[in-house]
Amino acid sequence: MSHRKAAAALFVFALCAFAWVDQAKDDAWVASRRNWWAFQAPQRARVPQGASSPIDAFLLEALREKGLKPSPGLDRTRLIRRLSLDLTGLPPLPGEVNRFLRDTAPNAYEQLVDRLMASPHYGERLGQKWLDVVRYADTNGYELDEERPHAWRYRDYVVASFNNDKPYDRFLREQIAGDELYPGDQQALIATGFHRAGPIHLVGGNQDEEMNRQEVLTEMTGAIGSAYLGLTIGCARCHNHKFDPIPQADYYRLQAILAATQGKDIVIATEAEKINQEHAVKAFEARLKPVADQIREIEKPYRERIRAGRTAKLEPRYLAVLEVPKDKRTEEEKKLAKEAEAQIKVSWDDVLAVLTPEDRDRRTALRRQMHQLEYDRPPGPAKAYAVANMEKPPATHILKVGNHKMKLDEVGPGMLRVLNPPEAPITAAGRRSALANWLTSPGHPLTARVMVNRIWQLRMGTGIVATPNDFGLLGSRPTNLKLLDWLATELVASGWSIKKLDRLILMSAAYRQDTAYGEANAKIDPDNKLYWRGNRRRLEAELLRDSVLAVSGALNPRLGGPPVKVPIEPEVYDLIFTEGEPDNLWPVNRDQREHFRRSLYLLNKRTVRLPYLANFDQPDNMTSCPVRPTSTHSLQALSLMNSPFMQQQSEMMAERIKSGCGKDGADCQIRRAYSLALSRAPKPAELTMARKFLGEGPLADFCLAMLNRNEFVYVP
Repeated sequence: MSHRKAAAALFVFALCAFAWVDQAKDDAWVASRRNWWAFQAPQRARVPQGASSPIDAFLLEALREKGLKPSPGLDRTRLIRRLSLDLTGLPPLPGEVNRFLRDTAPNAYEQLVDRLMASPHYGERLGQKWLDVVRYADTNGYELDEERPHAWRYRDYVVASFNNDKPYDRFLREQIAGDELYPGDQQALIATGFHRAGPIHLVGGNQDEEMNRQEVLTEMTGAIGSAYLGLTIGCARCHNHKFDPIPQADYYRLQAILAATQGKDIVIATEAEKINQEHAVKAFEARLKPVADQIREIEKPYRERIRAGRTAKLEPRYLAVLEVPKDKRTEEEKKLAKEAEAQIKVSWDDVLAVLTPEDRDRRTALRRQMHQLEYDRPPGPAKAYAVANMEKPPATHILKVGNHKMKLDEVGPGMLRVLNPPEAPITAAGRRSALANWLTSPGHPLTARVMVNRIWQLRMGTGIVATPNDFGLLGSRPTNLKLLDWLATELVASGWSIKKLDRLILMSAAYRQDTAYGEANAKIDPDNKLYWRGNRRRLEAELLRDSVLAVSGALNPRLGGPPVKVPIEPEVYDLIFTEGEPDNLWPVNRDQREHFRRSLYLLNKRTVRLPYLANFDQPDNMTSCPVRPTSTHSLQALSLMNSPFMQQQSEMMAERIKSGCGKDGADCQIRRAYSLALSRAPKPAELTMARKFLGEGPLADFCLAMLNRNEFVYVP
């Protein structure tokens, strides 16, 4: 045997030895780490005495142990502002503030909570949080970053689910296996868009399809870990998890559950809707055809001339193959013909470069006419951006260092053994159903805890577990495990009602605390881990833009629908479109009211963020975002002061104030501006300064200054 053959044989032997999974060793390793708090079922502790709210009782118990005292509550003016921003993402209307201030009923705050939770904007606010976690966007990401024309229905499904208080266990099951568990339910089918919410690497040219498929499965598996389990299971893709008891084999067993699933755009339009759509398309194309024909006639002689010139310069072998009829070409001739066509292809810019001035002007006018017609192009039949099962599930192997070309042992579908799961079915249908049912079983250690922690973080500024996507050994430990577990068991006991859980938090004295800094408490608990005061929070990017629109009076409150394209800066346009004919590549909606929709409904493009939103830390959603960072830099001040959007909105706010005050003087305008922007009346010193400002400058500049105040940008 040669040295080369001997080395190859040794490598194969070593690879086979490495491929053998020591099940017993894995079981022992997992068992030794099973006592971590997050892998134990939540225990419902007895509620301590001394507070009317269970939440306050648990928090006060922890505070007393450290010798801390809670902060006083907010005054009513700041309280309604905090509550409105938290529940709807919008500031309260002046009338709502006045109504609350005049309400002397003992349950006035409780009624305010109920009114705001009944608002359709409630689901938008919670929905934005969930979409961050599942990394939803309207495009694929990566180089091409193509749009997903039907993905928005998943976004609307999420908003509607929170508005309707869909039980969280049903919400979860629909997203993981709606097509299996609820056949015929259109919303449950749309919900499975969860599996496709993340980025996908789609590019042209020759593709390694097996690698592409593996990337999709990696995204799907990681999403289950992040969103529902709160575990970094992706760390077990290449090897056993270094810290959590997740063997590499378990990672691929979980992936095997998803391996039978494929993305599929499923038509959900009725037969009547499809027929109407076909008629509409035919009518539209009949209107478009004469214009397109005229453009082709203008371009035709130029294209023929350019093509003939390039053809004449081809090598003889390319010229010869083009003479062979397409249906009679050999495989080699087909390859040569493809190369030849690439060399003589004529692009739009080739034509544009040689057009006479007269023909260029004619063509430009016709293209403008065509673009105006394009605005009326009927949308395609309604589809669910969903998933479906394959007829025959492919085999799943453990992959050495995660490489799809280095397959080790084959594994069947299964779940994380550290959580004592049931067996998963082998057949394609039912795998995801088993996963969904396991996750929503009442005693599951993680599902309720993870969701409770997300709602708590949204309302209180930080999670009881500060790492919402990581409840593992490297994640933060809960600052009050008894409270976390009580809330988790309460969520299940309430029928998995998110609104009931949310209401518990909002009704607590802890939620209503002032953010004032206390020196004595700060020395003991500087990070406010025990919640002795409210956390200071800046508005998220989308909420800041929405609040500006609300105050200016421009906000279009319409819910749902396809994503909106708003006017963008030239430099952003150049980032998005590096090639292609530079007209109508970003067709903004002709109805300007659509430009003032809530930020949730703007086209969410992964690779290019709108500067105003990007400057205030909007995530790109290439990965799950459990906690948004809060940066502070000069671009934020420049966006708030100088951006065209803010200039426009301050003018609109000024017009709104003038209209409301009529012939009344500056004092009315000042009070109106404070009421709209800050939900309060101006202080005497502020009134004096504002009078002086308006005596020297325009009202729009004063409005712009109001929208730049920290008090406007931060939650009270």
